[in-house]
Amino acid sequence: MNVLVTGGTGVLGRCVVDKLVAAGHRVRVLSRDPSRSSTVGDVELCAGDLRELASLRPAVSDAETVVHCASDVRSPVEVDVAGTANLVEAVRGLDVGHLVYVSIVGVDRIPIKYYRAKRDVESIVEHQSVPWTIQRATQFHPFVAEMLARSARRPFVACPTGLRFQPIAVEQVAIRVAQHVKAGAGGKAADLGGPEVLTLHDLASTWLSATGRRRRPLLPVPFPGTAGRAFKDGANLCPGQSSGGPTWTQYLEACHNPEGAVR
Repeated sequence: MNVLVTGGTGVLGRCVVDKLVAAGHRVRVLSRDPSRSSTVGDVELCAGDLRELASLRPAVSDAETVVHCASDVRSPVEVDVAGTANLVEAVRGLDVGHLVYVSIVGVDRIPIKYYRAKRDVESIVEHQSVPWTIQRATQFHPFVAEMLARSARRPFVACPTGLRFQPIAVEQVAIRVAQHVKAGAGGKAADLGGPEVLTLHDLASTWLSATGRRRRPLLPVPFPGTAGRAFKDGANLCPGQSSGGPTWTQYLEACHNPEGAVR
């Protein structure tokens, strides 16, 4: 079928595109600047910006399914929320038969700005006329690694106490999304998480070792407030719905050689 992927040049979107192409779908990727984007095979790049409704209409004109991966943690209200409202308006009255949206486990329980925006997007998807599927997933391996890298810019790594994560391989989420495209609209899908739940301390220790920063100290710090309590209560986890795929250690081993240089 004809599938439009928003965010198709991002971390998840690129992998989703690969899976859809491998399954034989005709894939179009919405991109703000197609000239700067790399694609696979016969994937079509279509210029468009979620923040500009008029620019979306050519991209969705003949789509049968829309996979919505686009997101911007820096501008979630403008890109995620308002952008999704524009996307929904653009497909109104067309032959789009399925809208797949990728969200995050815990967006309805963790009161931080980005998560609230993702929950608002879910609500938009749920209340529009196109049949839909919402797939929540836990944090991607690269996201956790980036979070730790930012923290490691200091002489120590701040390690909020009581936090646990269930990191998942991006490919596992992409596989599930491609399955939804094949199966058709399914409403709220079961949450999807990685194969193991680890404390932030364990994640950081393994990452420091893999990147050659073994001597960088881990500093326990508090995480107060309602968001801290939600994370400590495991609102970001779904241990009963874990995927296959590589563990955190296996992911790091695949990314780094013994000297800590990225392959």
